[in-house]
Amino acid sequence: MSTLELKTRISRTLVLLSYFGLLLLFTLWYLWLSPSQGDNPWVIWLVHVLPLAAFAPVVITGKPRGHAWLCFVLLLYFLEAVIAALVPPTRWLGIIDCVLLVTLFNAAMLYARWRSQLDRFKAAEATA
Repeated sequence: MSTLELKTRISRTLVLLSYFGLLLLFTLWYLWLSPSQGDNPWVIWLVHVLPLAAFAPVVITGKPRGHAWLCFVLLLYFLEAVIAALVPPTRWLGIIDCVLLVTLFNAAMLYARWRSQLDRFKAAEATA
């Protein structure tokens, strides 16, 4: 196994762990740990989970371009996570959210880069 294949495998594992960890965190946060008092918690949960869930086929199949697009969406989630980390009642949930988002962003971006390089390398090897 080459170094590039190892990097791709590690980044893919980090993407999967942090992606599903983020979905689990949102489920626990908005439905159990700190549900919204005024609004329907299911609506708040759906607003947070549906945009991420739309990327589930991309994350599961491992398409590099989709991982790059996921990173753009994660930037919006990061804004909310930083605000949540600054508010005392949700400080620890916000910090956990930030850590998962930063991990997912970096792993997805590196996966997209390394997987594209690996695909080009394998295509060049096949034609040579």
